[in-house]
Amino acid sequence: MPASKPSELAFIRFVSVENIMRLVHSIGVETVLKDLARYIEDDFRRWDLFDKTPRVAAHSKDGVIELMPTSDGVSYGFKYVNGHPQNTKSGLQTVTAFGLLARVDTGYPELLTEMTLLTALRTAATSAMVARHLAPKGATTMAMIGNGAQSEFQALAMRAICGIDRLRLYDIDPAATAKLVRNLSGLGFDLTACKSGQEAILGAQVITTCTADKQYATILTDNMVGAGVHINAIGGDCPGKTELHADILRRSDVFVEYTPQTRIEGEIQQMPADFPVTEMWQVIAGTVPGRTSERQITLFDGVGFAIEDFSALRYVRDRLEGTDLFQRLDIIADPDDPRDLFGMLIRAGVPSAGMQRESATL
Repeated sequence: MPASKPSELAFIRFVSVENIMRLVHSIGVETVLKDLARYIEDDFRRWDLFDKTPRVAAHSKDGVIELMPTSDGVSYGFKYVNGHPQNTKSGLQTVTAFGLLARVDTGYPELLTEMTLLTALRTAATSAMVARHLAPKGATTMAMIGNGAQSEFQALAMRAICGIDRLRLYDIDPAATAKLVRNLSGLGFDLTACKSGQEAILGAQVITTCTADKQYATILTDNMVGAGVHINAIGGDCPGKTELHADILRRSDVFVEYTPQTRIEGEIQQMPADFPVTEMWQVIAGTVPGRTSERQITLFDGVGFAIEDFSALRYVRDRLEGTDLFQRLDIIADPDDPRDLFGMLIRAGVPSAGMQRESATL
């Protein structure tokens, strides 16, 4: 008897790097960023429905490997992601990722997708969504300190969602800044390459720090930050890695994604356990104010949270409908009789253990 034909539920839609790129190009990068921001904001409004836990991390001297799981009771999602700052020295990405979305009612997975590009897109969408709530009204200029793989996405998201189109750029590696200028030239930005972080922040209403080294660093010192700015601090995203002097946090109203995770990984790991912060879902839901004055310093201590990845997975699943931008993978064993998994194996032509023992004696 031939092996049984798998049911449709046994197939999972797999989205490769090539197909993610095709999907983004078919929609448009800035439209994708705006869409992702909307999905993330919608899920933040449903905050109480989600399972929440700090990511599960395996740290080593070279970097970190993490799992980021969550569920809204209907779907379950997780992302596998690494962070290895030294990878670029051997031509590898600092961050790579893939993600999975599954149905809660059956436990069957329905989507498997690359998430290296998708993480860059959702990180930028989150930054800009937060800045729309916290940045000074009418902000047009952003300082970008750290011009690596995330920087172009941050720039495009800030323009698409917040209207920021003047960029002042600095990286300790001038080649990184040159790369960023090259990639964004001709896209309608006013670009200024700067020789220091101090020069970059001049006239900026938004300051984004996005550096990669896993160390307690001081990218911004207290005297660099004037009243009224919004700081988008997204580089400090694991234990032992920060970018801001602690005095900046003491002068700022600090906003985070999920407090228990950020106290371990974010800028606030430098601060006492009772240091006050506001979770962004509270601002989005309207229960807590965001920016309240022109001179207020707002600081988003962004480390990335599983709900944002869940939002990105939902978005990809929804946008795949009616396209051919995925492959069907047969990765779930699906016997006609769910109690007869062994029978499925035998009917596929694999000898039983008894037959193997008999053959071995011949």
